[in-house]
Amino acid sequence: MKRILILSAALCSGLLTASAQDNTMSFFVTSVGLGKGANLGGLAGADAQCQSLAEAAGSTGKTWHAYLSTSDTDAKDRIGSGPWSNAKGQKIADDVASLHSDANNINKETALDEKGNTINGRGDQPNKHDILTGSMPDGTKAADQSCNNWTSDGDGVAMMGHHDRMGLDDSAAAKSWNSSHASRGGCGQEALKGTGGDGLFYCFATN
Repeated sequence: MKRILILSAALCSGLLTASAQDNTMSFFVTSVGLGKGANLGGLAGADAQCQSLAEAAGSTGKTWHAYLSTSDTDAKDRIGSGPWSNAKGQKIADDVASLHSDANNINKETALDEKGNTINGRGDQPNKHDILTGSMPDGTKAADQSCNNWTSDGDGVAMMGHHDRMGLDDSAAAKSWNSSHASRGGCGQEALKGTGGDGLFYCFATN
């Protein structure tokens, strides 16, 4: 009996440890890109970056996908059904429909990286508010605006959103988290930096 109790205690301790390591985070902005502009190694490379950053930050037991559209994939179909919360437990959206509506809670204070840090926005130096998406406001693909399906750091364009919901004016596009404007000057790292980006993207837990 004593041996059973000891084994049970050890098992419970292991379960508690695993639970403690797994936080509630199910959404974040990548703290770093891959350093190759919009060349993320395709969706597989972007997903792997999401997974790696999340696990390094202590998130376990989740499958992570990048919020990116390609020529044959809509970002909204890659991210599960929600709800999603950031690293501080703040809810971002309940489901796909609310995420792509005015009801979402994405702004500079909530669009945190995987470590719970804020991302530089408009007015900060350097500005990093251009987030790669390749998407229209409803989460569907923006035609030919994914830098050759996220494999090019040369010619091409990428649709980007503003995580801080701020732009040059008060238009809907300037305030869009996922579909603000296309990159200018190509898909390379310096081209993205030129308009206020750094090759960052959104990550969502699908489960």
